[in-house]
Amino acid sequence: MEAEAARAAAAGIYPVDILEDDPERHWEAALAYYTTLREGMRPPVEFFSLPTGEQVKLEATSVCFCTVHRDEPQHKILVLVNPQDTKTVVAVYIKEFWWPTEDVLRTSDPAREGLMKVQSFGERIVLFILNVVIFGRLERNLDDGDMFFLPHSVKEQAKILWQDGAAVGFYTTKRKGSLCGDGTGACYLLPVFDTVFVRRTYRRQGLGMAMLQDFCETFQEDEALGVSWPISPAMYQVCRKFLEAHPEERGRLWEVEPPGAWGQRGSIWLKVRRQQAQLPDYYYNGGSTSVGPLAKVIRILRLTESELIYEFAFLQRSTWATITALYRNSERALK
Repeated sequence: MEAEAARAAAAGIYPVDILEDDPERHWEAALAYYTTLREGMRPPVEFFSLPTGEQVKLEATSVCFCTVHRDEPQHKILVLVNPQDTKTVVAVYIKEFWWPTEDVLRTSDPAREGLMKVQSFGERIVLFILNVVIFGRLERNLDDGDMFFLPHSVKEQAKILWQDGAAVGFYTTKRKGSLCGDGTGACYLLPVFDTVFVRRTYRRQGLGMAMLQDFCETFQEDEALGVSWPISPAMYQVCRKFLEAHPEERGRLWEVEPPGAWGQRGSIWLKVRRQQAQLPDYYYNGGSTSVGPLAKVIRILRLTESELIYEFAFLQRSTWATITALYRNSERALK
């Protein structure tokens, strides 16, 4: 079974290119195979070879089902786990073959290049492997403050970044008007750049910036766009570089908590400027409500009146009228 998958890969055939867009049928085939393993109905013992040369016996105790979508429990795939680390997936059962995870992420279709919208079930499996298996288990560095992503919703808008025949990253968005979560009637008030990942060997090539730019271009008609709070340190650096290169987007990008009302937004560009100016927290924690500190903030950051309103209304929940008055007093203090 492993040999057949290897021959298919050698011939340039990969699961995402041949899997029908029928998750129920795929589930039935995987369940039937699992039943033969559990009941000992398979022919002579089979093994799957790991890249290390180690062989994993194909038996019921070495496989398990994973839910591809958090809101569609019937959409499952059968995976083979490493016996030394049962949370690490080494192969996926697709089309009667066991495919190594790296082959699941490959394509023979030359049209799959760049950022492509996720549409088919096969592409949903690729998204799941990138998110849960590669990022969640293999390439996530807890010491770097990386975020943790749950399996995506079946309705989640996502794009996979394909490069030279391989899926190397993805990003997902929350649509304006979509529900913020189960059990709530609140809806997002603006499009939100939600989850993003680039494989380790492809980082520092500007791919994160390319995905953020694609997001901004996709929603050109919207006056405000969000990036999900909290922004990780790595993503913050992507935002900083992007906004330095694209000044026209500085007034549109906000760090937001759902649903994204004005009191739940913070200007990412102002955060960049604050950190560059190395202003102490004093100016944002009570001391900023007097004329002197406000004048220094305005002078250092060169804030416009509207920027100051957004910034301090978000940080201190102050009224716009009060902030406007302080701004005008600070302007007189500077003259």
